[in-house]
Amino acid sequence: MNKFLLRALVLASVNIAVFADAQFRTRNRMDKLEDFDEQKFSWGFYLNGNRLDYRIVLHPRYGSEGNQNLVKSKESYSFGAGLIAKWRLNDYLDLRLEPGLQFAQRQLTFNTQSNDQYAAGTLTNPPFIPIPLTEKDRVREIKSTLVDIPVLLELHGQRWYNSRPYIAAGVNYVVNLQSNSDSEDDNMQQVFRSTTHNFAWSAEMGIQFYFNKFKLTPAIRGTFFMNNEKVADNANTPPYWATAMSTLQTRAVMFVLKFE
Repeated sequence: MNKFLLRALVLASVNIAVFADAQFRTRNRMDKLEDFDEQKFSWGFYLNGNRLDYRIVLHPRYGSEGNQNLVKSKESYSFGAGLIAKWRLNDYLDLRLEPGLQFAQRQLTFNTQSNDQYAAGTLTNPPFIPIPLTEKDRVREIKSTLVDIPVLLELHGQRWYNSRPYIAAGVNYVVNLQSNSDSEDDNMQQVFRSTTHNFAWSAEMGIQFYFNKFKLTPAIRGTFFMNNEKVADNANTPPYWATAMSTLQTRAVMFVLKFE
């Protein structure tokens, strides 16, 4: 999803919220879906727009030169969708399982030609044969298809007529279907590899709006990977790419529209 589609999602949510606020101000308003939250189990689906980036911890020798960072990440915008399964624990707590599919494309730039100075080898790294880095070598377009399975504990306040605020937090199990982790090729062949199985934590806040037939929830969620996604290059590959990074972790901010 590009920035236009993400803005369209936000605008749609604002319009719905304005409409909802208008009906809440009616003097003789009636509560909608009064018994909806009394169900032990309920379900729904969601659509979301993402802003994704990498958190990079650089190798102190190969990832920087002086005060200059040699590896940079460019953020991107994408989209996703998923299902909602909710288990009511009590009047204030719900447990939610929200498996979804997220699509992403990010860019890493490796301005690491200066690592040629270590071609003779170091105490911890063997010598290598320098190669001239072309534009194709320096830039990696990384496409990801993520199966995201978050388990969230939701704490909500009391219902105010046809709305209810909440916060939620939990953990995610994330499978990257385009990780290339099993590939024998690496960055020498323009193949960027990352881990397939990942773990993350998430935090979310939003407002639930009740209508005659459904409940709509606009929310903001942050998801942050906990494990290192970097897969090392092959032993004979020069330290221009994976070796220049100590840690690589995905971080995402999502705007979510939930329908229950």
